[in-house]
Amino acid sequence: MRHHARPPADAPANQSTRNDWGTLKTLLPYLWAYKWRVIFALLCLVLAKIANVAVPLVLKELIDGLTITPDKPASLLILPVGLLIVYGLLRLSTTVFTELREFFFAKVTQRAVRTVALKVFRHLHALSLRFHLNRQTGGITRDIERGTRGISSLVSYTLFSILPTIIEITLVIGYLALQYDIWFSVITFVALVTYVVFTVLVTEWRTNFRRTMNELDSKANGRAIDSLLNYETVKYFSNEEYEARRYDEGLQRYEHAAVRSQTSLTLLNTGQSLIIASAVTLILWRATLGVIGGTMTLGDLVLVNAFMIQLYIPLNFLGVLYREIKQSLADMEKMFTLLDQHREVADSPAARPLIIRQAELCFSQINFSYEKNRQILFDVDFTISAGTTTAVVGHSGSGKSTLARLLFRFYDVDKGGILIDGQDIRDVTQSSLRSAIGIVPQDTVLFNDTIAYNIAYGRPNASQQDITAAARAACIHDFIESLPDGYDTMVGERGLKLSGGEKQRVAIARTVLKNPAILIFDEATSALDSHAEQAIQAQLKDIARDRTTLVIAHRLSTIADAAQILVMSQGRIVERGSHAELLAKQGLYADMWERQQAPPDESARTADGAAFPEGATFGVSRA
Repeated sequence: MRHHARPPADAPANQSTRNDWGTLKTLLPYLWAYKWRVIFALLCLVLAKIANVAVPLVLKELIDGLTITPDKPASLLILPVGLLIVYGLLRLSTTVFTELREFFFAKVTQRAVRTVALKVFRHLHALSLRFHLNRQTGGITRDIERGTRGISSLVSYTLFSILPTIIEITLVIGYLALQYDIWFSVITFVALVTYVVFTVLVTEWRTNFRRTMNELDSKANGRAIDSLLNYETVKYFSNEEYEARRYDEGLQRYEHAAVRSQTSLTLLNTGQSLIIASAVTLILWRATLGVIGGTMTLGDLVLVNAFMIQLYIPLNFLGVLYREIKQSLADMEKMFTLLDQHREVADSPAARPLIIRQAELCFSQINFSYEKNRQILFDVDFTISAGTTTAVVGHSGSGKSTLARLLFRFYDVDKGGILIDGQDIRDVTQSSLRSAIGIVPQDTVLFNDTIAYNIAYGRPNASQQDITAAARAACIHDFIESLPDGYDTMVGERGLKLSGGEKQRVAIARTVLKNPAILIFDEATSALDSHAEQAIQAQLKDIARDRTTLVIAHRLSTIADAAQILVMSQGRIVERGSHAELLAKQGLYADMWERQQAPPDESARTADGAAFPEGATFGVSRA
């Protein structure tokens, strides 16, 4: 048979390779998807700035026209109606073009945020189970939240604040250089360069504090969510104060980083104000000398002063904007790093939908390890004939549940292959593979939604009639109807408002609704009491009828009628056969059976895996 190379594990993204420009390059294609809107927005931006710079020019003409000189006494002054109208139109144009810019660009920003957030969400679901076992949910959701908010902030600050300021500065310096003494443009240019260099250097220094704050914030939030999700465990061990101390440790580190960040902000603001104040003072000094010397008019003095005021306001805000942009880039970097995570399990380019004919399942010489130095499965080889049930038993850690994870292709095998009706599962699409398999797990986790929603999760487009039929098949319909809100009853976080047996029945109903060709029962009743187990076992047998079924079992009485029983130890199949055949062999299975049939006082000593004492090898060499 054909062997596929196993792709490397999910490697953490190398953050050092992604700088600010790399983050911007990642974002730009999402914005350029609406290029005509972007072009119109930029055009409106330029027109708004031209109108804004033209306002002081009209003001200069107004003042010069109204200035009394020996050649123009007060009796000759006339009302400059035309200039007043132009002044008003320019003021209005600045606002109109600014609003048009916002109008054209609003959809661009929001669609980019939506597209990126959805892509990250899809990518997280596409990553292997290995990644999700190592992640902290709270930290990741915080990264996505800050990252999407960072996109909006970045676009707003750059397109609506930084770029307009740069255009206005260019127009002002160009006008000053052409119309006045070169010192006006030199002073303005030197002040701007000094301001920008100072702001960049100090802000780069401060960005480290911001990154540290983000990491500590995500860690503290992750700890808090993890603690709340495990609320019952915290209560069982009276560890409320312990959890509070752990949470407070993270908050203390965050507080320290935040104080350092705020202190450095004071230094930045003071330096920026000093540079701006010095520049404005020098400019007015040169303009005053010009008026006294007769080389400039009062209108020129007002013009230069108006230019400086118009530049001073956005320029003074430029430092804040730059800091916010750096923060947004840091937040986006964290989110885009999630997109850099390698997909360990991905559909091959030639993947095709799985075609179910009889649903025969074959595990062919499977070798698998979660980590390179710890092999879990060794040459596991068995076939489940179509429409039959195969049970797998063994002590905890023998590799039973790994079989289910491999069948769902949460991981790819190192060697060998898993075939369904002769089709290697690595050659078919994951969506078609998983739609053909249903599972009733040992620990049923429900969404914090209604019972109807959780049952319908097996087939989201199912009608209420189909949901009710599935609930009847799982013998939970009468219980649901007895509730005040019926199928609209909320089940709580992870289904905590339902008992273990009720959750299992919801899981069974969900699987019935999915109507899969292949079933997996992963110790589906081991967490229940004997009465609940017997009741649910009947439903499990009903839905397994005429389906290819893999049962991972702890209690042997539940799988005695399986067509084939596999006994696993340390990742190997050490016995196989029917219940009667295995008892006749008087081997490991027979020993386990005997222990489980013993009186309670004896069997209590031999709980899960007692037939496989710790350290026993049963003639099988250790890995």
